[in-house]
Amino acid sequence: MDTGNILSQEKIKAKEREHKWNNIREKARVFFGSGLIIKICSLIIVLFIFVAIFCPLLTQHSPLTQSLSDRLQGPSAKYLLGTDSVGRDVLTRLMYGARISIFTGLLSSFWAAFIGVTFGLIAGYFGGHFGGIIMRLTDAQLSIPPLILVMVLVPILGGTILGISLGIGISTVPSYIRMVYGQVLSLREEDYITAASLVGQNNLNIIVKHLLPNCFPTLIVMITMSVSVAVMIESALAFIGVGITPPTPAWGTMIAEGYNYLFSAPHLAILPGLCLIALIVSLSIVGDGLRDALDPRLRGKL
Repeated sequence: MDTGNILSQEKIKAKEREHKWNNIREKARVFFGSGLIIKICSLIIVLFIFVAIFCPLLTQHSPLTQSLSDRLQGPSAKYLLGTDSVGRDVLTRLMYGARISIFTGLLSSFWAAFIGVTFGLIAGYFGGHFGGIIMRLTDAQLSIPPLILVMVLVPILGGTILGISLGIGISTVPSYIRMVYGQVLSLREEDYITAASLVGQNNLNIIVKHLLPNCFPTLIVMITMSVSVAVMIESALAFIGVGITPPTPAWGTMIAEGYNYLFSAPHLAILPGLCLIALIVSLSIVGDGLRDALDPRLRGKL
């Protein structure tokens, strides 16, 4: 190969890299240009993630250590947000509760995406009776409220973070299957899919190299939104005593424990409730912003 061809190929690759970076910058501009609320919600999410990761370094108290002599204290220099009914630092438990909620939400979204994308790709690409069976089972699961299904699965899978996240993930699988199924049905008729099949690429290569990458923008949006749903379900389970069990610091458990002291010490229930609302609303708004930036065609459809 002569020098001219090598230089022309390098120029083509350089233009492709420049085009990709310009595309990324444009999407970032659309995302952060959506308004001040997007920036505030992004900052809130980053703050929660930072606290969840570094909470052992941000507090000198243990979330589990009890001190009955310090029970139900108000905010002070020692306990910035006061203590609960058994003398545990409320701020520390809020920090560790953020870790439980975020990790459970991310893990459950991973399970849902992995299972849902796999079955959605298979059903959409191959179709036929097998695809029909997958979609009918998906429709049947959609008729069951996710919280009810999780309440049935958690005792079977166990009350650990892994079991709870898997149960929540299974309950949200149908939305991923239907989304990927619809995407694949439209993509498999494209000319480049037909060309890939004609040149001898097998089905696995077509699915992994051509169909799956085209689903990524929508998947990123769905994962962001499903994390907020998972956080809400995990907190609901903890509140009713089915999910994370005491004394593990989960926001839902803290709300349930603080409910009994709503008049004497309202901060015990209000503070974890505010944290829960802030995280769920921020994730939902950021998910909307990502949807508009990554794939404007989905505006208002998810």
